[in-house]
Amino acid sequence: MAMLSEYDLKTGLPKDKGYLECGLPDFLRQSIRIMEEAWEKLDNGVEYLHWDGDYCSLQTDINNAEVNQIISPEQAWYLREKYLRMERE
Repeated sequence: MAMLSEYDLKTGLPKDKGYLECGLPDFLRQSIRIMEEAWEKLDNGVEYLHWDGDYCSLQTDINNAEVNQIISPEQAWYLREKYLRMERE
């Protein structure tokens, strides 16, 4: 019965959306890594002047991958929410 709680009863998909990061292209993984480092600096109070550039680069890479159908819209939103800290309206 414990296995049922790992899956969404409506969709049948895993509740942990980490699977949406599988198979990402290298350029996107690199942008994510850079953004993670930027967030770590900012969250620890370190002044980091390149944050906005890193943010825009990742947002551009996500949009590019989505528009060119390298990733799905679901993956794109997952990445935006997780790494850009955006909220869907």
